[in-house]
Amino acid sequence: MALNRGERKEESGERLEQMAFQKLSALCARGEHCQHDMLEKMRQWGVDEEAQARVMARLVGERYVDDERYARAFVHDKLAYNQWGRRKIEQALWMKHVDGETVRTVLDEIDENEYVSVLQPLLKQKRKSVTGRNDYERNLKLMKWAVGRGFTMDVIRQCIAVELDNDE
Repeated sequence: MALNRGERKEESGERLEQMAFQKLSALCARGEHCQHDMLEKMRQWGVDEEAQARVMARLVGERYVDDERYARAFVHDKLAYNQWGRRKIEQALWMKHVDGETVRTVLDEIDENEYVSVLQPLLKQKRKSVTGRNDYERNLKLMKWAVGRGFTMDVIRQCIAVELDNDE
Protein backbone atom coordinates (compact mmCIF):
# COMPACT_ATOMS: atom_id res chain seq x y z
CA MET A 1 0.00 0.00 0.00
CA ALA A 2 1.45 3.33 -1.03
CA LEU A 3 1.53 6.14 1.51
CA ASN A 4 0.63 9.64 0.46
CA ARG A 5 3.07 12.50 1.17
CA GLY A 6 1.51 13.52 4.52
CA GLU A 7 1.48 9.95 5.84
CA ARG A 8 5.13 9.46 4.83
CA LYS A 9 6.10 12.67 6.61
CA GLU A 10 4.18 11.58 9.73
CA GLU A 11 5.81 8.15 9.68
CA SER A 12 9.22 9.76 9.16
CA GLY A 13 8.60 12.08 12.13
CA GLU A 14 7.59 9.17 14.36
CA ARG A 15 10.67 7.23 13.31
CA LEU A 16 12.89 10.27 13.96
CA GLU A 17 11.27 10.69 17.37
CA GLN A 18 11.85 7.02 18.24
CA MET A 19 15.46 7.17 17.02
CA ALA A 20 16.04 10.35 19.04
CA PHE A 21 14.73 8.66 22.18
CA GLN A 22 16.91 5.59 21.61
CA LYS A 23 20.07 7.63 20.99
CA LEU A 24 19.46 9.97 23.92
CA SER A 25 18.56 7.19 26.36
CA ALA A 26 21.77 5.35 25.38
CA LEU A 27 23.73 8.56 25.87
CA CYS A 28 22.14 9.14 29.29
CA ALA A 29 22.90 5.57 30.32
CA ARG A 30 26.62 6.33 29.89
CA GLY A 31 26.68 9.59 31.88
CA GLU A 32 24.67 12.42 33.38
CA HIS A 33 23.11 14.98 31.04
CA CYS A 34 20.73 17.87 31.61
CA GLN A 35 17.51 18.64 29.76
CA HIS A 36 19.11 21.55 27.92
CA ASP A 37 21.80 19.27 26.43
CA MET A 38 19.18 16.79 25.25
CA LEU A 39 16.99 19.49 23.68
CA GLU A 40 20.03 20.97 21.94
CA LYS A 41 20.92 17.59 20.44
CA MET A 42 17.37 17.11 19.17
CA ARG A 43 17.40 20.60 17.62
CA GLN A 44 20.61 19.71 15.81
CA TRP A 45 19.03 16.51 14.52
CA GLY A 46 16.03 18.43 13.20
CA VAL A 47 13.41 16.95 15.53
CA ASP A 48 10.32 19.18 15.61
CA GLU A 49 9.37 20.91 18.88
CA GLU A 50 6.33 18.76 19.64
CA ALA A 51 8.39 15.59 19.25
CA GLN A 52 11.15 17.13 21.40
CA ALA A 53 8.63 17.74 24.16
CA ARG A 54 7.37 14.15 23.98
CA VAL A 55 10.89 12.70 23.97
CA MET A 56 11.92 14.92 26.91
CA ALA A 57 8.81 13.94 28.87
CA ARG A 58 9.66 10.30 28.30
CA LEU A 59 13.35 10.75 29.20
CA VAL A 60 12.41 12.56 32.42
CA GLY A 61 9.58 10.14 33.20
CA GLU A 62 11.86 7.12 32.83
CA ARG A 63 14.56 8.94 34.87
CA TYR A 64 17.16 9.01 32.11
CA VAL A 65 17.38 12.77 32.63
CA ASP A 66 17.24 14.40 36.04
CA ASP A 67 18.56 17.95 36.34
CA GLU A 68 19.07 17.68 40.11
CA ARG A 69 21.10 14.49 39.74
CA TYR A 70 23.03 16.14 36.90
CA ALA A 71 23.73 19.23 39.03
CA ARG A 72 25.03 17.09 41.92
CA ALA A 73 27.42 15.22 39.61
CA PHE A 74 28.48 18.46 37.90
CA VAL A 75 29.20 20.21 41.22
CA HIS A 76 31.16 17.22 42.52
CA ASP A 77 33.28 16.96 39.36
CA LYS A 78 34.00 20.67 39.01
CA LEU A 79 34.92 21.04 42.66
CA ALA A 80 37.00 17.87 42.94
CA TYR A 81 38.73 17.77 39.56
CA ASN A 82 38.69 21.31 38.18
CA GLN A 83 38.92 23.10 41.54
CA TRP A 84 36.21 25.60 40.63
CA GLY A 85 34.52 27.81 43.19
CA ARG A 86 30.79 28.12 43.82
CA ARG A 87 30.33 31.19 41.61
CA LYS A 88 31.93 29.58 38.56
CA ILE A 89 29.97 26.35 39.05
CA GLU A 90 26.75 28.34 39.50
CA GLN A 91 27.40 30.26 36.29
CA ALA A 92 28.13 27.08 34.33
CA LEU A 93 24.89 25.49 35.55
CA TRP A 94 22.98 28.67 34.69
CA MET A 95 24.33 28.39 31.14
CA LYS A 96 23.00 24.80 31.08
CA HIS A 97 19.55 26.20 32.03
CA VAL A 98 19.39 24.22 35.26
CA ASP A 99 16.71 25.62 37.59
CA GLY A 100 18.07 28.21 40.02
CA GLU A 101 16.44 26.62 43.05
CA THR A 102 18.02 23.27 42.17
CA VAL A 103 21.41 24.93 41.79
CA ARG A 104 21.14 26.69 45.16
CA THR A 105 20.08 23.47 46.88
CA VAL A 106 22.97 21.50 45.43
CA LEU A 107 25.55 24.24 46.11
CA ASP A 108 24.35 24.54 49.71
CA GLU A 109 25.17 20.85 50.18
CA ILE A 110 28.90 21.48 49.62
CA ASP A 111 30.81 20.78 52.82
CA GLU A 112 32.51 24.01 53.92
CA ASN A 113 35.66 22.21 55.09
CA GLU A 114 35.97 20.40 51.75
CA TYR A 115 35.46 23.70 49.93
CA VAL A 116 38.20 25.43 51.92
CA SER A 117 40.49 22.41 51.52
CA VAL A 118 40.21 22.81 47.73
CA LEU A 119 41.22 26.48 47.78
CA GLN A 120 44.05 26.39 50.34
CA PRO A 121 46.48 24.25 48.30
CA LEU A 122 45.61 26.19 45.15
CA LEU A 123 46.52 29.48 46.86
CA LYS A 124 49.67 27.99 48.33
CA GLN A 125 50.80 26.77 44.90
CA LYS A 126 49.85 30.02 43.16
CA ARG A 127 51.68 32.12 45.77
CA LYS A 128 54.97 30.64 44.51
CA SER A 129 54.48 32.21 41.09
CA VAL A 130 52.88 35.52 42.10
CA THR A 131 55.17 38.53 42.17
CA GLY A 132 54.64 41.88 43.79
CA ARG A 133 56.46 44.63 45.64
CA ASN A 134 54.99 43.60 48.99
CA ASP A 135 52.61 41.12 50.69
CA TYR A 136 49.64 43.42 50.13
CA GLU A 137 50.18 43.44 46.34
CA ARG A 138 50.79 39.68 46.20
CA ASN A 139 47.66 38.99 48.27
CA LEU A 140 45.63 41.26 46.01
CA LYS A 141 46.81 39.30 42.98
CA LEU A 142 46.02 36.02 44.70
CA MET A 143 42.53 37.26 45.56
CA LYS A 144 41.89 38.35 41.98
CA TRP A 145 43.08 34.97 40.70
CA ALA A 146 40.88 33.06 43.16
CA VAL A 147 37.82 35.19 42.28
CA GLY A 148 38.46 34.26 38.64
CA ARG A 149 38.23 30.60 39.64
CA GLY A 150 34.82 31.27 41.17
CA PHE A 151 35.61 31.47 44.87
CA THR A 152 33.92 34.08 47.04
CA MET A 153 35.82 36.79 48.88
CA ASP A 154 34.93 35.54 52.35
CA VAL A 155 36.45 32.10 51.67
CA ILE A 156 39.46 33.64 49.91
CA ARG A 157 40.16 35.97 52.85
CA GLN A 158 39.76 33.07 55.26
CA CYS A 159 42.28 30.93 53.34
CA ILE A 160 44.77 33.76 52.89
CA ALA A 161 44.53 34.59 56.61
CA VAL A 162 45.19 30.94 57.51
CA GLU A 163 48.10 30.84 55.07
CA LEU A 164 49.60 34.03 56.54
CA ASP A 165 49.17 32.66 60.09
CA ASN A 166 50.99 29.47 59.07
CA ASP A 167 53.87 31.48 57.56
CA GLU A 168 54.48 33.39 60.80
